[in-house]
Amino acid sequence: MNTDDYKRQAAARALEFVEPGMRLGLGTGSTAAHFVDLLGARVRAGLDVVGVPTSQTTRAQAERLGVTLTTLDDTPELDLTVDGADEVAPDLSLIKGGGGALLCEKIVAAASARMIVIADHSKWVALLGHFPLPVEVVPFGVAATRRAVEAAAAEADAPGPAQLRRGQDGHPFVTDSGHFILDAALQRIPRPDVLAARLAGIPGVVEHGLFIGLARTAVIAGPEGVDVIEMPG
Repeated sequence: MNTDDYKRQAAARALEFVEPGMRLGLGTGSTAAHFVDLLGARVRAGLDVVGVPTSQTTRAQAERLGVTLTTLDDTPELDLTVDGADEVAPDLSLIKGGGGALLCEKIVAAASARMIVIADHSKWVALLGHFPLPVEVVPFGVAATRRAVEAAAAEADAPGPAQLRRGQDGHPFVTDSGHFILDAALQRIPRPDVLAARLAGIPGVVEHGLFIGLARTAVIAGPEGVDVIEMPG
């Protein structure tokens, strides 16, 4: 099997947690796309759920598959969010945002009674940080914000450069919310909670890709099968 097969296996296992009538947060990215695809098949077979997409890409996919959608304005409390991650640590802290939807993903996850993260085994890491940490920022003063992000990372014992994410056309990548993203190449983040607090205090930072205390369950698929990891309580 290849990585994409493992992603689909994890998505299929997470689908077993979905019950009729649920209000679902629908994640963004390649693994979450498998979940939405499989959910669409269940919906066409009669499953009654409603979803809140975390990006325009996920919205378009869900609409195409016939999944009924709503918004957090109309449905501010969700039962379950299923989303992927760029890295998953043993305490189920995450790095997310490689797909550029971290702000909406975090809002939706925080509005959910439960978050399940799905991933292939390559995303399971002992320590977060090898994947560059996305930090969503306002375009105004982005150079000053970048310097502040680098200083905050150094103060949290995770020094490294932050680069403005650009699209294939060379222009800055713009999120669905109209912001830019800085990708901080930190290599290791020994204290994600400390770094998260420092980043949150920077003017110009809208949100960061450290998801701490949000995921309660991880579904990880690999050569040895599918593991379901639950956080106590």
